[in-house]
Amino acid sequence: MLAIQVLLIVVVLVVGVVLVRSTAGARHQAIRRLLLGALVALAVASILVPGAVTDVANAVGVGRGADLLLYGLVIAFLGFVVSSYRRSRHLEETITQLARRLALDEAVTPEQARRQGPAREQARRDERDGPA
Repeated sequence: MLAIQVLLIVVVLVVGVVLVRSTAGARHQAIRRLLLGALVALAVASILVPGAVTDVANAVGVGRGADLLLYGLVIAFLGFVVSSYRRSRHLEETITQLARRLALDEAVTPEQARRQGPAREQARRDERDGPA
């Protein structure tokens, strides 16, 4: 049982390291596609020959095939959570940069404000004070 525990811990650590690294490269994309292909192949094999999962589980020190599948799903879920978090953070950073750019593009310079004169300032006061 100790061997499978060590193996699972190592796999979780490897998944964590892979997901923390940058995802900008074609190499990373290829690795993700290969892992997805392997997952699909293993899923099909476990459906076609369910006894094989139990045999593999027994070989690595897990009592039942269902437990081995559960461990695999936990690892996949952790990978998904980390990946989703990273994607969310990236989107938040992109939105922040766009909002800053928009604010700078639409900002009125002091020179523009002087040229627009007092009429603009009066309109701002009226807008702020609301209807009388």
